[in-house]
Amino acid sequence: MTTKQHRIGTGFGARSTADDVLAGVDVSATTALVTGGYSGLGLEITRALTRAGARVVVPARRPGTAEAALRGLPGAEVHELDLADLAGVRTFAERFLDTGRALDLIINGAGIMACPETRVGPGWEAHFATNHLGHFALVNRLRPALRPGRSRVVSVASSGHFLSDIRWDDLQFRTGYDRWLAYAQSKTANALFATHLDTLGAGSGLHAFAVHPGSILTPLQRHIPRAEQIAQGWITPEGEPAAGFKTPAQGAATAVWAATSPLLDAHGGAYCQDCDIAEPATGDDMLVGGVKPWAGDPDAASRLWDLSAELTGLNAFG
Repeated sequence: MTTKQHRIGTGFGARSTADDVLAGVDVSATTALVTGGYSGLGLEITRALTRAGARVVVPARRPGTAEAALRGLPGAEVHELDLADLAGVRTFAERFLDTGRALDLIINGAGIMACPETRVGPGWEAHFATNHLGHFALVNRLRPALRPGRSRVVSVASSGHFLSDIRWDDLQFRTGYDRWLAYAQSKTANALFATHLDTLGAGSGLHAFAVHPGSILTPLQRHIPRAEQIAQGWITPEGEPAAGFKTPAQGAATAVWAATSPLLDAHGGAYCQDCDIAEPATGDDMLVGGVKPWAGDPDAASRLWDLSAELTGLNAFG
């Protein structure tokens, strides 16, 4: 891992909101791109950044839905993009680069969770393809827009990574599909992506971070039946969030903090949680969180990067 995983005492915590961490931070000249920025945590990230004065580009698989969700936010703009379609990623990136605009922040927040088995592109498993490879391709395509010495890339990972390392021998679940392991692998991939991107970008002052937003009820859980959510202890029988769950505004805080806090200038590649650098995980309680060793292993991160470059045909940082 490119940084030590120890809390640094930021003054924020699990109950801080995205507005809290942006108080006093000048983002008035900032352009951010937030995937998934029109739903769930992504919407809260977009709202907070635009309230603070940033311009936010929101790629959306459903542009009409995104425009409705972002109505009234003058700093937000919507453009069509399906992360599972690499040709669409190329088209989106080319159109953005043609504008000549720079990007200060990329927050990779879009994702799918525990879906039925789905294949995209050349038969790739959908979680790995969408949550990881789509973002890998997008950031590589947008490299010319990133500002040397200034830009940051934040990957929204999850304590779901506790459930699986990268399945090097069966990356695409050819020998049996498990929706939770598929999700978990993609979240480990998100963390490893940030680890190696920070290593590659360090020479030009580009930093990358992975964040665990905490446990939050959002549309991400759309594929999980209510009875299963109750059995998992996520919601009460009355449908209320379980103890320890965050509000969406609190869940958005760590990504926004990682994208903007000067306290992280010397901690590139960190895995963050509760608006601070996360501690190494000492148990398996995902509500407690922390980071497992496989999610920050530099050799695994390099191996995944090379594999992702081979699959997508992209390696703008190598």
